[in-house]
Amino acid sequence: MSLPYPRPPQPSPLSRPGRRAALLAAVAALTSLAATACGFGGSDGAGATDASGKTVVRIAYQAIPNADLVVKNQRLLEKALPDVSVKWVKFDSGGDVNTAVIAGSVDLGLAGSSPVTKGLSKPLDIPYKVLWIHDLIGDNEALVAKKGIGTVKDLAGKKVATPFGSTSHYSLLAALDAAGVPAGEVEVLDLQPQDALAAWKRGDIDAAYVWTPTLDDLTKDGKVLTTSRKVADAGRPTADLGIVTDAFAKGHPEIVTAWLKAQDQAVSQAKADPAKAAESIGKELNISPADARRQLGQLVLLTAKEQAGPDYLGRPGAPGKLAANLRDAAGFLKGQKAVDAVAPLTDFQRALAVEELSRATG
Repeated sequence: MSLPYPRPPQPSPLSRPGRRAALLAAVAALTSLAATACGFGGSDGAGATDASGKTVVRIAYQAIPNADLVVKNQRLLEKALPDVSVKWVKFDSGGDVNTAVIAGSVDLGLAGSSPVTKGLSKPLDIPYKVLWIHDLIGDNEALVAKKGIGTVKDLAGKKVATPFGSTSHYSLLAALDAAGVPAGEVEVLDLQPQDALAAWKRGDIDAAYVWTPTLDDLTKDGKVLTTSRKVADAGRPTADLGIVTDAFAKGHPEIVTAWLKAQDQAVSQAKADPAKAAESIGKELNISPADARRQLGQLVLLTAKEQAGPDYLGRPGAPGKLAANLRDAAGFLKGQKAVDAVAPLTDFQRALAVEELSRATG
């Protein structure tokens, strides 16, 4: 399969109780916000208002060193929307974000292309749209194994950790498939990155497919077998995507437009002044600006203008190749029994928020 995402030139069955508790706490906090917000909870689900009457936008984010953290740290959206209450809530994976969206607790958020593909497929059929590509995943996600394990083929009979439903999970299955290793011959454990690191240190697992910053800890005494950049080059690209619920997009187009402009502003800053962007990212991840800049450089960021091109989201009347990529991923996930059915290409094309992107870039 050819790579649907041409890369622009780049700068030089186990669930941990901790994960469940964290997810339940995050969803509970957002649900509490929704329940106490004036006027929220109606059938349209188009947003909440707080006690002062401000519209509330609830944004799910993850600890990924891309421009989304610049938007958060520099309060770009809050500055653009002083009459809106912006609530940022952290999640560990896109699968958890899907759960929160289903619970009616998230309006906008970041999720990997694999969780989004699952969300747009049966049985989930989540009513949301893809309105932004936060990054094309590269070397910041990788499969790391204990020393003595030299290739992906050597993972047969081993224990490998990855967050189920994440882009790392998708890339792991793709890597095993490419190496001719049946997924059933590997004991794949559902662990969030920090839980995977703890299991690694205890000697409970042989390998893990995760993302930075946890990835950096694993590589200190492990061997990188493959990266998501290599998996993408072999025809299975992944990305971190921005999603918005259909109801919120319809009910608050002005907030969606402001969010898109803030994201584009942050991407432009990351390209023109990576040191400044890295400083903000480092503060959010509690790492040094140097480490943040290195991790930022492992990703491919796209401006709004680039995303409106035919290789990505596209324009009104001409949806981009991202739709075909998501459908291809759904076909792969169907083969892995991770989704029930593969929707028609037109369904994925309708799920691209090209009208919203066009409005923000016009």
